[in-house]
Formats: sequence, structure tokens, C-alpha cells
Amino acid sequence: MRNAGAGTGSLRPVRRPRLPGPATLLRAVLVATLLGLAAAVLQTPSGCPPPAGSRSPGPAVAPAGAAPGPAAPPSALPLPDGAVGVPIRLAEPAALAVVRPGARVDLLAVPAGGPAAEADLLAPRALVLDVVGAGTTDGSSALYLALRPEQAQRAVGLPEGSRFAIVVRG
Repeated sequence: MRNAGAGTGSLRPVRRPRLPGPATLLRAVLVATLLGLAAAVLQTPSGCPPPAGSRSPGPAVAPAGAAPGPAAPPSALPLPDGAVGVPIRLAEPAALAVVRPGARVDLLAVPAGGPAAEADLLAPRALVLDVVGAGTTDGSSALYLALRPEQAQRAVGLPEGSRFAIVVRG
């Protein structure tokens, strides 16, 4: 008697491979997605700004003529010659809702512990380069202004706890 399952002439039914189950398909899709994401991250140019929430909380001063970087997102106006860019956190962030890039504002400062009536005019007719996080309420909103170097030094050199306000010019 011949061995029925040993050769190609066997009459035994051939088992078809089974299709992968839902868990296996899900794993394959997740692996493909992660590999695609990793490839996209590796191909991202190094000049791209970081995500909006990763800005440093302290004031930063950009040198005159510097290319826009993390402190000045690509949607911001270019920095005029002879000016420095300074992010300013306002005491009343709701004022950011009425300011747009290209507007002119007067920058006022109230020293820490001082009454609001003693506001000093730091920078008259300062150019607004960008408004960052106008709709947020987490304290990450700021106004990016073009100031003369001496105005920027005064603004950045104010003691901790000083408050800033703006008057929008027409």
C-alpha cells in the first residue's frame, strides 16, 4: 500500500492559510503608522519651530537682523533693521484679542508692587510683530514687539513681578 500523504499525488485536502485576526491586523497597522511617523520626523528640516506650547517662559531678546526663529513664528512680521524682538506678557491677556501683527501700541510698565496709576511709558508706537496664544488662558500668551535696543533693555530689566499693559494706536 502506498503512503497516502507522502507525495504530490496525495488526495488529502490542502489547508489554506488563514487570514490574520483583528488583533494581528491592528498591530500591523500600528507598526506601519509608527514607522511612517518616525520617517516623517527624521525628514523634518532642522529650521522648523518647536510646538507652540514649548516656548520658554522668560523674556528673550532677538538681535537685530536675526532670522525669525522659535521666538518669532513664521507668521510673524519681519524684524525691522535696528530693532530687537521682545516677547511681552501682558497683565491683562484679554487685550491680545484686539491686537494684530502690524499694529502700533504704546508699551506701559507698572513696577512690582506699584499702583497702576504710576505706569511708565517704555515704548511709544512699538510695532507688533506677532500675537502668540491670544485665545489661551494658561498664561502662555504673549505679544512679540519690535523695540529699540534701549527700550528692550528697560523692558527686560524690570524687576520680577512688574506688569505690562498696552494702549492700541490707531
